[in-house]
Amino acid sequence: MSLFGLSLHQCFRILEMVFCALALIIPMFRGSMYSPYGIWCEFVWAFGLIVAVVIFVLEKCLVDKLIENLVLKHTWADLSCGLTLLSSLMLVSASLIFCTVFVCATCFADIICAIFSILACIVYVVDGVMSKLKCPEGHLSSVRGILRFSQALVACLLFTAVYSYFRGVENRFRPAGLNWCTLVYVVCFLPTVVVILLHLQKCVNLPGCCDLNKVELVLDAIAVALYVSAAIVWPLFGYKTYQRDSKTYDYRYHDLNIITVMTYVNLGLYIADLVLTLIALFKSG
Repeated sequence: MSLFGLSLHQCFRILEMVFCALALIIPMFRGSMYSPYGIWCEFVWAFGLIVAVVIFVLEKCLVDKLIENLVLKHTWADLSCGLTLLSSLMLVSASLIFCTVFVCATCFADIICAIFSILACIVYVVDGVMSKLKCPEGHLSSVRGILRFSQALVACLLFTAVYSYFRGVENRFRPAGLNWCTLVYVVCFLPTVVVILLHLQKCVNLPGCCDLNKVELVLDAIAVALYVSAAIVWPLFGYKTYQRDSKTYDYRYHDLNIITVMTYVNLGLYIADLVLTLIALFKSG
């Protein structure tokens, strides 16, 4: 199936580029974005645009075949599918956040921006599902790979919410328990990124220095223990030490709720990943 010499997959890429670009450009007419949530949304739209452009150009120029044969050892489909699914997840978060935080009945530009973000999300999701159906094998697009991407994504949302929560009160409001939770989010995020990179190393057939499943098992176990502590400490210290301000809409209280929920979400993701890693080890053993 083709349209104007373009495959359906390439048409999806063009739509992704257009919708992400429009969602990114519209808020820029109002000037710089200062809200941490707005900055996150702009980053997501830029990321989605870059992914669509790079994959479209490489596949249109057949460079993907060269990369697949010389570098990625027949895993280009896995990499492109993994990036598409990651972009889908990120756009879901950006669309929800932008609609919740910025859209109002009289905000015409924000409504248009939200529509383009939702359209980009829909196209990416459809493209990701279709790509996955054609790519049954490969770690980056597998359940475990998606879990890793999801853990990193939720951690980025946690960083955004934590920054928003402490913004403006950094010098007078730093409970020790909340500092510990922030440290947990950072400490667990960095190994997650490293594991993703190690799997990319496997794609290019670089020699590994250890059994990656065992490394993931140790990291998952540590992350679960740390997130259990954060899931207890953050609500305990956060709601106990929280002080309402005089604003009509107390955004910091919403940040507190978001961080609490996202902490439990990432705890669940790490537990699921730990279980799948144990299953993989038993099968390989």
